[in-house]
Amino acid sequence: MHKTLKEALAFIDKFIPLIHKTREREIGIAPTFICLENLRKFLIDTNIKLCAQNAFYENKGAYTGEVSPAMLKDAGVEYVIIGHSERRKYFYETDEIVNKKIRACVKEELKVIFCIGETLEERQNNKTTTILNTQLIKGLENVYSPEALTVAYEPVWAIGTGVVASEDQIRESHLFIRDQLIKIYGEIANEIRILYGGSVTPENIKSIIEIENVDGVLVGGASLDPVKFAKIVKYDE
Repeated sequence: MHKTLKEALAFIDKFIPLIHKTREREIGIAPTFICLENLRKFLIDTNIKLCAQNAFYENKGAYTGEVSPAMLKDAGVEYVIIGHSERRKYFYETDEIVNKKIRACVKEELKVIFCIGETLEERQNNKTTTILNTQLIKGLENVYSPEALTVAYEPVWAIGTGVVASEDQIRESHLFIRDQLIKIYGEIANEIRILYGGSVTPENIKSIIEIENVDGVLVGGASLDPVKFAKIVKYDE
């Protein structure tokens, strides 16, 4: 919940010139709902995809305050973030709710960035793989379109804390996720991108992106600054 419309427009005005030469790299921005329609026209002819931070699991009805997949698609959204740890924590979204949202988005031919991750307590109790496995199995139940999926591993204890999972922790978790996706979808799961999210910065992006099975990053606080975000996008230049 950052940036008014005026602030979002100022951000995109500064950000686009900084990354206009990185055509081979796919970039997504997920502003608040009220900014989507206004930012849409500025992203035409760029490699920046318009993303939404959430969606409801019904396309219409008496659900005051919710935004449907059909509305997002009509606004030009291509990707929707589903299951973010903050949605799970503050709004009590269960794996079952996350699953309903994923299925609703896929039905509308939206691409989904499906977030999973363990809390600090769960990691300390050696429950990381159990939690990840449960979130994957329940979240992807009756989801038959792996081509629409991107999975984002975001250890809850590393989000907004400045604490980054170690390279070994990231490698182990991403390998586990890849193996579980293959069990669910078969070899086509090798095509599903797995992102890492958790205090990603211009300083640590290169070491993170070089880890096996890390296909990209889900950037939080650092994405609010167009210069920092551009540095992350162009990490190897």
